[in-house]
Amino acid sequence: MVRLYFICTLFIGSSILLNAQSDSIAILDFEDLESEFNDETIETFGNTRIINGHSVETLSKGVLEFRIEHKFGDIAGSNGGVQTFYGLDNSTDIRFAFEYGLSDNLMLGVGRSKGTSALADYGSPYKSLLDGFVKYRLLHQKNGSSPISLALLGTTSYTYMKQSTDITNVSSFPKQVNRFAYSSQLNIARKFGNRLSLAVMPTFVYRNLVASNDVNGLFSLGSAIRYSVNSKIGIIVEYYQNFNTSDVRTTNKNSLGVAVEWNTFGHVFTVNLTNSLGFGETQFIPYTFQDWNKGQFMLGFCISRKYRKE
Repeated sequence: MVRLYFICTLFIGSSILLNAQSDSIAILDFEDLESEFNDETIETFGNTRIINGHSVETLSKGVLEFRIEHKFGDIAGSNGGVQTFYGLDNSTDIRFAFEYGLSDNLMLGVGRSKGTSALADYGSPYKSLLDGFVKYRLLHQKNGSSPISLALLGTTSYTYMKQSTDITNVSSFPKQVNRFAYSSQLNIARKFGNRLSLAVMPTFVYRNLVASNDVNGLFSLGSAIRYSVNSKIGIIVEYYQNFNTSDVRTTNKNSLGVAVEWNTFGHVFTVNLTNSLGFGETQFIPYTFQDWNKGQFMLGFCISRKYRKE
């Protein structure tokens, strides 16, 4: 049901936003839309992230970014409500990260997140997580030369949590390599006019060790829409559709988030609502179990600060 709501909202919202931009744009005409950019490189999204996943954007050369990300507990449902002050009493996960632009098209980053013990009930006990990524921007959207932007992303995560003595538990980690997980992604995005951006993100996640009712390799198709209210504020919707065989992963859900993004000089603030507990593609894609229909979604935020060497 959530999937149907999201798809309907995406297409209806896109039509309304496109028609609202200008009375002269009644239908989607690439030549009319391209003429607004005056041959300049287009910033498709306002940040290197959308909500949970990456955007097509990269940091400029020499720019260092520090990120703080936080997710609270369920707002409603059996674990939310007034007794937990709608989730604000609970800290589901916290992440700190440093990211750096090696060039205008190439960036990398490392981070550390606490992980969430709440996922242990669903077969994902991972805590004490280190993560890293490399992102390379293949193509910039430009008027007359490129109608889209493209980026390649590779990520990995590693847990250094204490090994379980229960050999039937995923966290028993028979081998050191079992602590690793990986993902790769092709990020495709386009900005229409001055306000509307769309993206699709085909993603493959591979985990070296999984439970018996799970699969090592998992394909997910991400999608996102961003509407710029003005030059500082954007409204974002992000959704990842997982593709599983019918006899496994029957309790898993797809990640869905909505957010407001506010850009200031040097800072980006993002406040979001999402049903995914973890950070990073190797966590929120395979390990989302919360259901929006049951009120199992939580408030989260991200604050990032950019530094440039003078």
